[in-house]
Amino acid sequence: MNAVYPWLSEAWERWKQQLEHQRFASATLINAPHGVGAEQLIEKFSQALMCTTQRSEPCGFCHGCELMLSATHPDYHLVRPEKEGKSITVEQIRIANRLAQESSQLSGFRLIVIEPAEAMNESAANALLKTLEEPAEKCVFILLTHQVSRLLATIVSRCQQIIIPEPQPQAVMPWLTEQCQQSIPAFAAHIHGNAPLLTRAFILQGELQNYLAIEQQFVQALQGDISALLNCAKTISGQPLSGLRWLWYLLTDAQKTAFGVWQPYFTPQSQWLAQARSLSLLQQQTDSLAQLINQLQGFSGLNSELLIADWLFKFNEETCL
Repeated sequence: MNAVYPWLSEAWERWKQQLEHQRFASATLINAPHGVGAEQLIEKFSQALMCTTQRSEPCGFCHGCELMLSATHPDYHLVRPEKEGKSITVEQIRIANRLAQESSQLSGFRLIVIEPAEAMNESAANALLKTLEEPAEKCVFILLTHQVSRLLATIVSRCQQIIIPEPQPQAVMPWLTEQCQQSIPAFAAHIHGNAPLLTRAFILQGELQNYLAIEQQFVQALQGDISALLNCAKTISGQPLSGLRWLWYLLTDAQKTAFGVWQPYFTPQSQWLAQARSLSLLQQQTDSLAQLINQLQGFSGLNSELLIADWLFKFNEETCL
């Protein structure tokens, strides 16, 4: 079986020891950032649990492993939103709860994976809590969350929690270089929270040039170039959440630079921005940018290009005051 990603190896070794001694929790919560591949960790555990010949590593050849590889294991159940961006419904959790009370079809464990757990609506979360409070014999729940603050505190308290921290650059960059077969600028990982899978997609899909174009247009806009400002708003509106998050990193890097804590992985124009704008203005505009990101996340029908242009104009207006 394939090895886990290098930044997940420590967490996997601890979980693997629990498997080896059959001392794992009936409910485990994986708390991980987006884009670090925590799904692979869950897949590895699931395959090992369903293997009928080995405890801590799937053999890959037994009937249980064959069923897992073909995605037809009757005791493995994956609960996800029925459509991207939608909630996990109470009916989905009720079905999972019923499965938890049934006997294993292969005389082993039943495994129910819920991802992302924060997608459960309130009724679904409450329905799950009742089952977690009275766990069924030989039934394991695994919950994956990227936003643990959105979960009921009582659900979190009922689970063994495995926290996957943001990977360190020294663990990420060699892997990215090998995967992409090219030199990767350190800021590419930085603007994705050092999330390796997001950074790999960013490089392989050619988004690096888009970022550099946005950054250059942004700098020109702050120098009073109205055409560059409008082009910047238009470019970002193609992928508004990604583009605005990239600018958020640029602004926060500039603030840190102003405080004298510049790092070599900071965004290319952060030093220029730290000198070109006051710290108070950078802080104010970063707050406004965070509000704009939240606004666009919450209301998909908004005119993102117009709102982004408005934010850029206000950036220049504040500069002129």
